[in-house]
Amino acid sequence: MDAILDQFRARIQAASADGTPLLLRGGGTKDWYGQHVAGDVFDTRAYTGVLDYEPTELVLTARCGTPLAEIEALLAQNGQMLAFEPPRFGAASTIGGVVASGLSGPRRAAAGALRDFVLGAQLMDGRGELLSFGGQVMKNVAGYDVSRLLAGSLGTLGLITQVSLKVLPMPLREATIRFEMDEITALRNMNEWAGQPLPISATCWQGGVLSVRLSGAQAAVKAALQRLGGDPLANGDTFWAGLRDQQRDFFAGPGQLWRLSVPSAASALVLRGEQLIEWGGAQRWLRVERGVAEDIRRVVAAAGGHATRYRGAHGEGAFHPLQPAVARIHERLKAAFDPAGIFNRGRMY
Repeated sequence: MDAILDQFRARIQAASADGTPLLLRGGGTKDWYGQHVAGDVFDTRAYTGVLDYEPTELVLTARCGTPLAEIEALLAQNGQMLAFEPPRFGAASTIGGVVASGLSGPRRAAAGALRDFVLGAQLMDGRGELLSFGGQVMKNVAGYDVSRLLAGSLGTLGLITQVSLKVLPMPLREATIRFEMDEITALRNMNEWAGQPLPISATCWQGGVLSVRLSGAQAAVKAALQRLGGDPLANGDTFWAGLRDQQRDFFAGPGQLWRLSVPSAASALVLRGEQLIEWGGAQRWLRVERGVAEDIRRVVAAAGGHATRYRGAHGEGAFHPLQPAVARIHERLKAAFDPAGIFNRGRMY
């Protein structure tokens, strides 16, 4: 594998020297995410393999091109999982792309986001230098946590060559229940339940129906079922897998799909279109035939959040505009890691 790294380094150095933009890509399952990117495709899949996995330590280290499916199968053999439930978007998805995209699934509100599980990473910067950040332990030294900074960077800072992730045991039991209720009632209940000792691992409201997943010990799930009531959903695993991988009809519909991030306690957002609400109210998806970005972002900002044009309008303005101070931090980081500006040019801002 050292020879592959040498090839990566030579290509990056050559691209930096002549200013050729590079489009970093693993399986290409998230090419649609973000803004339009121009550049020569830089395929990372040759650098593959799990480097270290010790189930008793709850830590796994893998190279960037390792298929996500391979990692999840290995963890499942030991009754463990990636608790942030990354969307898979197909069998070609790689762990490098998972970290670079920074996306988390239905369990995020209960278990934490992807970046919370990144313990360490290696990055090849625009000079071809291999930099190491963090480690393989569940503590980080004081200072700037660059390994977690890479989560969601969309490959704009450099090539993530390997990552170390914290993993967790699978729950002993899971059950899904459903309630018919309007949006306001669902938001109120989700926030009230979040403050109670209930083993809620995921929530989803759409079209007047609130679905709740309970995960944990047998006794805890049984007690929660008796306390909350609701109608049991027999195919709960299929429902949450479809939500996690965004294969439900809601995500495949026509028009634009917006991802809205707001405080969980925010009230209903008055916006045209159909909504799907996750994470106890903190993540809300908006499906609109035609969306005026300024109007959507104004409503979401008034609720204390931000809006991402997720699908259906691949181009400029996908992400919520940054405040000037934050934009300057982005620019300094980009200049430090990628001085020639070759990596995924323009994908974020």
